[in-house]
Order: sequence, then structure tokens, then C-alpha cells
Amino acid sequence: METSQRLHSTDRVIEVTDLHRRYGPAGATGYHAVRGVDLAVGRGELFALLGTNGAGKTSTMELIEGLAAPSGGQVRVLGHDPYRERAAVRPRIGIMLQEGGFPGDLTVTETGRSWSGMTSGARPLDEALELVGLIGRRDVRVKQLSGGERRRLDLAMALLGRPEVLFLDEPSTGLDPEARAAVWRLVRELRAQGTTVLLTTHYLEEAEELADRLAIMHGGQVVTAGTVAEVIAGRPSRITFELPEFAGTSLPTLPGAEITADGRRFTVQTPSLQATLTDLLGWANHHRVVLGALDARSASLEEAFLAIASEAAHQPPADTPAAPTARRRLIGLAR
Repeated sequence: METSQRLHSTDRVIEVTDLHRRYGPAGATGYHAVRGVDLAVGRGELFALLGTNGAGKTSTMELIEGLAAPSGGQVRVLGHDPYRERAAVRPRIGIMLQEGGFPGDLTVTETGRSWSGMTSGARPLDEALELVGLIGRRDVRVKQLSGGERRRLDLAMALLGRPEVLFLDEPSTGLDPEARAAVWRLVRELRAQGTTVLLTTHYLEEAEELADRLAIMHGGQVVTAGTVAEVIAGRPSRITFELPEFAGTSLPTLPGAEITADGRRFTVQTPSLQATLTDLLGWANHHRVVLGALDARSASLEEAFLAIASEAAHQPPADTPAAPTARRRLIGLAR
């Protein structure tokens, strides 16, 4: 990468270098969950961490949040070690875990007041509840909230301290489409105000909509990183169509494209969507053929994710620090 494209050290709110996390003893009886991860997240940036179950996302997040000490490597958040210098970091960050674990018998207000008492410079509780759409549920016991409402309560508590850095671990789990859209709007507003956000999600649409950059993990390693466009780049676009029964003419020649057939339904994969679609429509017009159920679209993050996960599954992760040469060139340092 060009030096001008890299984040300056003063812009890096989160820096992760050769990060490792191992559970249990060395050898076959232990589990190496994080294997030499490198990441850098800039101020005011939303960075999404993606991966299949067991990829190491949550283990990585917990190390960056300072909830555990790494087995190896280094983490810096706002210039500090979040585990050893927790007192310097904790007042400046907000954490939304996969499950908040708040006592079910407390009301929303009681939960918020007890959390506010442990939060430096907490914003007014009603303001936090208003942000997540729970102001009308403040007198309801936590155990009576729906799953989506409990997730919004988790987010409200993470926002109490007006965090400079916000960690969101699967924030949309259990939310209906309307609530999810509202959370997305709130996250965009926070980012626009300068909050740095590190997000893990299983919803690829969420990452595609929100993330400035993202990284995909597999087997405890980052296998690719960049903007959505950079991650998708090189993945073929797709055109699908159906030919009528009476169309007896041969298929067109589409340079650089690959055509597969399933009966009368055809799929075209191409690195150049516009040129291939132009050729196809020109052929159809010339032969007076109507292309049924015509659909043309660029590669999606979901397609790229599935392809990358499939490719990575056939490459066993290395256990030694000397192995990640290819991994290091993919770290997310370019804006």
C-alpha cells in the first residue's frame, strides 16, 4: 500500500498487532482462537469484523475491549493498553455485549440508574432511552421486555457515557426490520459526530450499509480487509435470464464471460457487467428474442463473503507467528 493511503499513527484509535488468544494449555488439548490478527481503526470510522461462527470475532473483540489479556501481541485503544490500563480507557469507551445480562426483576429505569452510578460523566438516563426508542418502556421490568427491546437497552447502557469508542457485538440480533433501521440511523449519527465504532455482525447487509471498512476472519485470522468495494473487487457480476421455448438460435458470444444453463434458464458470470449486458441485449434485439426474468447485478458482499470463507476453509491456519506474510498485506490500514 502507498504510504499516503495509510492511517497516520495519530489517527489510529484502535491498533492491534500480531494478536493471539489461546484457551487452555499448549498443544492439541488447547484452542488457539485468535492467531496473529493485525488491525487499525481510524478516528470516526466504523469498522466491521465479519466471520462465520468460531472465526474468532468475539474473542478478538474481548481483547480489544480489555475484558481479557492477550496470549501474545499488542492492543492499543486511545493510546493505552485496554487491559493493563483499564482505568484510562474504560471511561472513554462503550461496550454492547452479545447479551447484557441485566437482572430481570429490575425496571428499565432502575437498571439505567444503577448503570449510571458506575459510568463517568453519564448522560441523562431519559436521553439515552430516547436515543434507542425505549422512553415509553422505562417502568417495565427487564424480564418483560421483548428480545429486541433488551438489545436496545444494552445499546442505551453502552451510550450512557458518551463514548469516544463504541464496541457493538451483534447489535441487531433480535431486532425487527423497523428497529434495525432505527439502530442503523443512530449508529450513523454517532459516527457523524466523531464516535469510532467497532462492530461485529452476522448480517452482511448491516456491514455493507454501515461500514467504512471491514475485515473477514476465518480460523482466528484476518483473511481479507478493506472497503466493501475492495473486498468485492474481482468477484464476478451475474446476469440471469430465461429463453423462450421457440428460441432456437445459438447463444451469443460474450467475451470474458462464463455461461451456464439449467434447462431454459441461463446464468452469466462476468468481470465486466456493463459490456457483457450490452452484448447480450444487442444479441437479443438482433434475433428478436425476449429474455425472460432478466436480472443483472454486481457482486454482493454476501457472495464475496461466502467465496472467501469457502476458499479459507481449504487453507488450514498456521500456528506459528512466522506464517502470516500473506495475512499482513491484507490488514485494514488503508482508508
